[in-house]
Amino acid sequence: MLSERRLEVLRAIVQDYVGTEEPVGSKALTERHRLGVSPATVRNDMAALEDEGYIAQPHTSAGRIPTDKGYRLFVDKLAGVKPLSTPERRAIQNFLDGAVDLDDVVGRTVRLLAQLTRQVAVVQYPSLTRSTVRHVELLALSPARVMLVLITDTGRVEQRMVDCPAPVSEESLADLRARLNSRVVGRRFADVPQLVQDLPESFEQEDRGTVSTVLATLLETLVEETEERLMIGGTANLTRFGHDFPLTIRPVLEALEEQVVLLKLLGEAKDSGMTVRIGHENAHEGLNSTSVVAVGYGSGDEAVAKLGVVGPTRMDYPGTMGAVRAVARYVGQILAES
Repeated sequence: MLSERRLEVLRAIVQDYVGTEEPVGSKALTERHRLGVSPATVRNDMAALEDEGYIAQPHTSAGRIPTDKGYRLFVDKLAGVKPLSTPERRAIQNFLDGAVDLDDVVGRTVRLLAQLTRQVAVVQYPSLTRSTVRHVELLALSPARVMLVLITDTGRVEQRMVDCPAPVSEESLADLRARLNSRVVGRRFADVPQLVQDLPESFEQEDRGTVSTVLATLLETLVEETEERLMIGGTANLTRFGHDFPLTIRPVLEALEEQVVLLKLLGEAKDSGMTVRIGHENAHEGLNSTSVVAVGYGSGDEAVAKLGVVGPTRMDYPGTMGAVRAVARYVGQILAES
């Protein structure tokens, strides 16, 4: 374990390097920070931090920079995330309050996160597997063609066309709609197949084919939509950090194009707490020079999806974590009220 003083020296090095982009020397540390010890003591502490792998010396400089291990300890020992200012909080609320539907919420969230953190923002759509049914609508398009509309508690809307085996009257459609909703509204998607399996048997023989066809389409929709969707924004922000990527920015950009990689980066939505993965903690080789800050969001206590940012390891961690957490909280409120 590091002593409290050496932890203070490490904190000062991280803060200065993030702020100035320049390797940090002992003289600058004693001038900028009230460490309460002599420059010689600071030099000794820096030598010990280097021996233990928390800081390193770039080839061309007398100063030191934090390593992945150093950033990890800095984040783990953070007393708290940086709170957003009142104007920042108001700006988040005003920007997100104008959203008209779920796509708009996700799109605005991506733009907002990218602007606030000046990193790459990634937002996962609420997963159907963790959602509940708000309403199922059935609309007659022609005598034997019906549109099925599935609406979730998170505002997600899925539409499917159903070609029925025989013409359907408005009365039969209304009856099916009412009975279907009475069974599934407010229930989790995982429970729906069991809840509707005996529904066709409760109808007259001549209507059972249509009921079975509609239910088959509904269940197919649930299966299809377990595939996760993401929106990404602010990739251009990475170009500001060219010197933070040792060789080239290309591996980072290529990794960000792969949806599977991004989903793994964000992690499981059920882990709704804040996660920070630094440098080589990211399994994908192309992202070894980046850090990921992610958190779950949702309506109520349970997370239905994740959002976060990807940027260089030389990141303002307290500020980024504060922004990600605040945006997630507002998105959750919007979903709860929608």
